[in-house]
Amino acid sequence: MAERSYHHGNLREALLDAALERLEAAGSAGLSLRELARDVGVSHAAPRQHFADKQALLDALTIRGLQLMREKFETALPPGEMSFPDRLTAFATAYVEFATTRPELLAVVFARKDREGATELQLASRQTFELPSAMIAQAQADGIIDNSDPDRVAMAVLVVLHGLAITAQAGMLGDRRIDTVIAGTVETLINGLKPRKHSTP
Repeated sequence: MAERSYHHGNLREALLDAALERLEAAGSAGLSLRELARDVGVSHAAPRQHFADKQALLDALTIRGLQLMREKFETALPPGEMSFPDRLTAFATAYVEFATTRPELLAVVFARKDREGATELQLASRQTFELPSAMIAQAQADGIIDNSDPDRVAMAVLVVLHGLAITAQAGMLGDRRIDTVIAGTVETLINGLKPRKHSTP
């Protein structure tokens, strides 16, 4: 295949696009810089101008995945008046849709973002979850949900939704409609997060 001519900066994006296609078709085990070079029609050495090794490629894919998640969350949680249950349902729906339609990309994101020393990935992760984190913080400030430990509450929400996404992806919902399951999960989650009334002795 004749080597294609890329303008400055385009080769990196072309390689990432090809890597994302390969990832979602065959998982991370199917990725190699040599195969990507063949996919986009450049010399086998050309990808190393942008990615020193496979780890660098996976890190770049993680950031791409986080950016795509953030875009989905921004669409689901636009500015404006919306009740906390509605916002949480919208976020849950967006998260489950992403997890079930792009499971290989999600797996790469969660496998790599907390790696020691991966500060760029951790920054991208914080930016991705800014909107849902702000949503939870606002609900706590409004007294809608428990505010004793913001990090614990945020992790509880993420763990429940991630578990729901995995359950849906594995086909374990039976004949239940996914939107019905999401709505029921959110309702149960909110009920569990409601502030507790402490009785006085």
